[in-house]
Amino acid sequence: MGVIYMENTNSKKFESVILRNYPKVVFFYPLFVLSVVLWILELNTPEEIPWIGFVWMTVFFINLFTIAFDISSTKFFIFLLIVLVLVLILIFAILPYIVLPDFSTIELHIRMTAEFYLAIVIILIIVFITALISARFDYWKIERNEAYHKRGIFATAERYPSKGLRILKKLPDIFELALLGAGSITLNFGDNQIFHLDTILMVNKKSRRLDNLLSELEIDIT
Repeated sequence: MGVIYMENTNSKKFESVILRNYPKVVFFYPLFVLSVVLWILELNTPEEIPWIGFVWMTVFFINLFTIAFDISSTKFFIFLLIVLVLVLILIFAILPYIVLPDFSTIELHIRMTAEFYLAIVIILIIVFITALISARFDYWKIERNEAYHKRGIFATAERYPSKGLRILKKLPDIFELALLGAGSITLNFGDNQIFHLDTILMVNKKSRRLDNLLSELEIDIT
């Protein structure tokens, strides 16, 4: 009896695939970039620009919303539909029958200094570096014959056979997918050995590589 392995020759061959589960703080990179830009802008502008505080707070809110909730594509379109309906109700059913107060005398300025933006930049740099170092020493390496999980610099890797491995990819949040192509991957080795990786960057690319890596056909010849 022999065994022949037939590999998928239509796509690029990969010997292994590395999966790193990142903390959700990585989705704050738009806030980091904006803070750098606004810090430079505040340093080079002699007069105060009141509206940039609103811009920063808006991006901050969007980032918090992204990591706080999982918004699937279905939920996203339902949310947009609800917002559209509420806006139409407000315009055609409420505003024509109420008298609006005069807001021209009210000033709502969110004032933030260059030092504030610099502090945010420094804090996020420290957090990003910590997150990247943590992911560097806590990862999964999937090979054709086995998969192993390494945690820590000097930790011993936990090894599992790749035979019978089932992989489930999910895209739970449309915003995380848009920002960093992120999604989740579940590794199921059987016997209740199930591992959830919630934040895999470029998850579609990783999934295609895993499909290519594990798509060998095993044929018994008698």
